[in-house]
Amino acid sequence: MVSGKRVHRLISRGEIQGLCVLLLYTSPLSCFSNFSPLIYKIKEGSPKGTLIGAIGADLHLDFSVDPPLLFNLAQKKSSVAQYVELNNTTGELFTSAVPMDRESLCAEHGEGHHQSCSLPLDVFILPQQYFQLAKVRIVVEDVNDNRPRFPSDEIRLTVPENAPVNARFAVEQSAVDPDLGVNGVQTYWLVNDFGVFTLDVEENEGGELTPFLIVTESLDREQQSEYVTDIIAEDGGTPPLLGTATLRIVISDINDNCPKFSKSQVNVTVYGNATRGTQLARLHAYDPDQGANAQITYTYSERITTDTRNLFHLDAATGVIKLAGKIDNGNTNNAKLYKLTVLANGPACIPDVATVTIHIIRVVSGPPLLAPRYIAAERDGVVTLKESEPAFTPVAFYTVKNADPRQRLECLLEGFGPFRLTPYERVKNEYLLETTEALDYETQQEYELTIVGLSPHGVAMKTVVRVQVEDENDNAPVFKQSLLEIFVEENNAPNTFLAKLQASDADSGSRGEVVYLLGSDAPGMFHLDRQTGVLTVATSLDREEKETYRFMVRAVDRGSPRKESIATVIVTVQDRNDNSPRFINKDFTFFVPENFPGFGEIGVLSVTDADAGENGWVALSILNGSDIFVIDTGRGALRARTSLDREQQGTYYLWIEAVDGGKPALSCVTMVTVLLLDVNDNPPIVLFPQSNQSYMLVLPSTLPGTSITEVYAVDRDTGMNAVIVYSIVKRLGGGEPGSFDIDPNTGNITLRKTLSDRGLYSLLVKVSDHGQPEPLHATVMVNLFVNETVSNESYIQSLLLRQTTVEIEDSSALRESRQWIPDRQVFPCQPVLIGLSATCLGLFIMVVSLSVYVSCRKLRKHKKKRLGVEIPLKMNGDMQAVDRKLMEISNI
Repeated sequence: MVSGKRVHRLISRGEIQGLCVLLLYTSPLSCFSNFSPLIYKIKEGSPKGTLIGAIGADLHLDFSVDPPLLFNLAQKKSSVAQYVELNNTTGELFTSAVPMDRESLCAEHGEGHHQSCSLPLDVFILPQQYFQLAKVRIVVEDVNDNRPRFPSDEIRLTVPENAPVNARFAVEQSAVDPDLGVNGVQTYWLVNDFGVFTLDVEENEGGELTPFLIVTESLDREQQSEYVTDIIAEDGGTPPLLGTATLRIVISDINDNCPKFSKSQVNVTVYGNATRGTQLARLHAYDPDQGANAQITYTYSERITTDTRNLFHLDAATGVIKLAGKIDNGNTNNAKLYKLTVLANGPACIPDVATVTIHIIRVVSGPPLLAPRYIAAERDGVVTLKESEPAFTPVAFYTVKNADPRQRLECLLEGFGPFRLTPYERVKNEYLLETTEALDYETQQEYELTIVGLSPHGVAMKTVVRVQVEDENDNAPVFKQSLLEIFVEENNAPNTFLAKLQASDADSGSRGEVVYLLGSDAPGMFHLDRQTGVLTVATSLDREEKETYRFMVRAVDRGSPRKESIATVIVTVQDRNDNSPRFINKDFTFFVPENFPGFGEIGVLSVTDADAGENGWVALSILNGSDIFVIDTGRGALRARTSLDREQQGTYYLWIEAVDGGKPALSCVTMVTVLLLDVNDNPPIVLFPQSNQSYMLVLPSTLPGTSITEVYAVDRDTGMNAVIVYSIVKRLGGGEPGSFDIDPNTGNITLRKTLSDRGLYSLLVKVSDHGQPEPLHATVMVNLFVNETVSNESYIQSLLLRQTTVEIEDSSALRESRQWIPDRQVFPCQPVLIGLSATCLGLFIMVVSLSVYVSCRKLRKHKKKRLGVEIPLKMNGDMQAVDRKLMEISNI
């Protein structure tokens, strides 16, 4: 029972804590304002259930209190609470199913992309008597989950053609990566620098990177007016992510060229009766500059008189000279000559000069004229022909007018090109101008032809016609390489750049613009930019899944009808050592018969490695047991250095390691069990009786069916090779045949008939196994002395010696019973030595037995009772018991 004062203290403490909770949200000076928050770090995008921190453990709270502690979020409806889950009993804070995206969270909390992002959280620790407010701040760490992005797919940068080497031009439209720190944009590079550009990166005070295009070689807009490549922004993540945009570098023109006449000398012949407006000549000057820098104005030199200017009009824009007034035909037959100096003027240029010489020929009855009648399209004396027109396409008819019948006129064609001028057979003084072969815009775009009428006195008339060839879509795009072989290492980063395809089209205008397309056989993982021809692979490639990709790419122009060409792309995925060797089995078990010859093949361990080349070369080695076994690293054949004996060790456990040739090398390990199968290489070994000279006393009163003794043998082999069968193969001594019987399975010898004769019975017992293909056996002599007592030990020993002959005769069987002993050289005197050895052994046993017998006689009086208890057979008299005991002791 709680005292009143204690209750008062609890109430007071509860009131104070409740007041602190109220002040926490109402007063800047909270009761817990001195508490430092718990700071936990978690990577953005962590899966649900990831541990953020253990609040109770970090605050060193006592969880043994009663009632137990409870943890609750103080901001159930805040946007932060949706990202976390709190264990109310342990205080452990986990991520929820709503993933944390640092970039979104930073944007929500007004934090910049290059600042750390953290989420504040308040946790109440209850019940009231243990109340505590835990301030938690979760720092969301950035991961590289955003690739750099340019503000537009194409960036246009203008560079003047007179830009000096090392001039720098900022690419203002730099890439943006919302990731933080090293995961943000780290560098920029160009896919193709054309040998005239390079890219540098500068960092401003705010840490932002701006790429600068640097000119490394002199530029000439007249040689190439535009360069198109890709600019790549790369972040510092692992693996790095890339952003791509097309960079179009436009070379702006400067006035570094001046107009030049195509012909500096032009001769024109005009008859005196020529009409006003007749075109006499057309001057042509060319300025390779662009726009206003290429504007050309044609003017007469200041030395040309006003009258001449008025007679011959010069068009300042086109350079066409026309007859503007009436020519004074005069009264003489002499020709009149005009020399016109024409200037081609360009901005800030020294004018180029051309001289036009005009010959005026006086005519009396009117000059012969060549009147053209155009068949092809014509405008201002310029004929337009399509390049698709076939050979012998008519261009115009020329009719000779005012020809003197007394004069013979001949019309000729001057100029170069596939044209001819021939008399029209059906009509006199008619000439047909036609092509002699198909025109080619890509070879020549314009021809200037002069039709000259010749009389016996020289040139009688002359006219000029210009032929412009109109381009048509007669050329298909041509790939720079019809077969493109690309090599890329497997496990590449997504959107890896592979190659930039290049195709050109000789046609002009839109007919020469090329669009790049993937063939229908191209796998979906490859992407080809239509405009730039940049080929990328969107996913990571795996050589073990597919090593070679072969597909078609198309280059299509924008003409009508469209023309296209194809090229073959072969992408070969190069191997990386990303696969460990693998055994075909998890483990191996080999059965091999013992005594298998040394270095014989026990078994083969098959191992594979999906990698290629040196990465797929596998070497095998034995981690343990290499002193006994060896392995062929090529075939994987396991061998034993020597013949193995199952009786020494029947099972071997080996660990085999497979190591490939990669750098760094990969490996795997498998276990090999070698089980030795038994071979019948051991004959049975008789353990009892221990010697052919031992014997056992059998009382004549023993009843038939009584177990007399047993033969006990073992076989070191296993299975059927160790199954032993006992049989009596020979009987020596008195008694009727068949007096004793032996159990073939146990070796137990029983009395079959009543023993009527006393004396020594010897049974030759054969102990044989069931081995295949031939059983092995051993023999032993079981000696049974039938009598009431052992009264004469020497007599028994003499009887045993007589059995030596039997042993000698059966020596071959004894040798077989010792086949487990290494073979040795047998010499002719061996039977004699065996007999002598047996005799000596018998004499030695007899002497020992007599000595023991005499000693025991002296102790008989003192140990009579004890001997009577220890002797298992019932004898008539103490002497008989002692004699039998001594006999058994001597036989041991």
